[in-house]
Amino acid sequence: MQALIDLCTQRPIATLVLNRPDKRNAIALAQWLALPELIAQACANAATRVIVLRGAGGNFAAGADIGEFGEVFRDRSTTGAYQAAMAAATRAIEHAPLPVIAQIDGLCIGAGVALAAACDLRLAASNARFAITPAKLGLIYSLADTARVMALVGPGMTRDLLFTGRMIDAGEAHAIGLVESVHAPADLTAAVADKAAVIATNSAWSHARGKQVVQRIVAGARDDDDETRGWFGDAPEGADYREGIAAFAARRKPQF
Repeated sequence: MQALIDLCTQRPIATLVLNRPDKRNAIALAQWLALPELIAQACANAATRVIVLRGAGGNFAAGADIGEFGEVFRDRSTTGAYQAAMAAATRAIEHAPLPVIAQIDGLCIGAGVALAAACDLRLAASNARFAITPAKLGLIYSLADTARVMALVGPGMTRDLLFTGRMIDAGEAHAIGLVESVHAPADLTAAVADKAAVIATNSAWSHARGKQVVQRIVAGARDDDDETRGWFGDAPEGADYREGIAAFAARRKPQF
């Protein structure tokens, strides 16, 4: 039986592939449940520096699998368990110590946008289409998913996307800040690989701490606390700092 999510590691990049192309990668409960462990596996590999999340067969993810709704939304208990599974998956992506890049082509709808928003960077093909559609189904985006979208596009545009459920193209997604860049469909994979390769040459320690700092700022922090001051103090004592300074002095590329 083919896995619903494939994990492929080709140093220094680990790629997670949503693998339901016949369903346009509509996300099943089993996939939500599997994602945290797969993210942990990718991060546990010392050779991995960047994670790429993409869909198989020309679409990123056409939302949550509506075919499961009769079961997962059967009552309050199943609804709560389903939301918990979704939250654990997106939280695992958001808090992964490695940078996570969403490679988006085709449809990125509803829960697909939630997955993409949990990633650190989003690169899209020009054929990508985005929509946040709970209001078309009498449902609601979770607070965490809404907050991630709002951090990217602002409160007003978040309301627009939530209230209308309208489809936007890659150009508008880029203009409002939902994605960082747009590429020709044939060039998307290479663009993601190039971005990942550049990131992978830099310090994984710096990436992990930088992600945490950005998350605190998004959550409202404006001043350092004892922990962030500790990270700043830790840096000169670390192996990556020593290598970075040595490489700079020798006018060579650092080997982190």
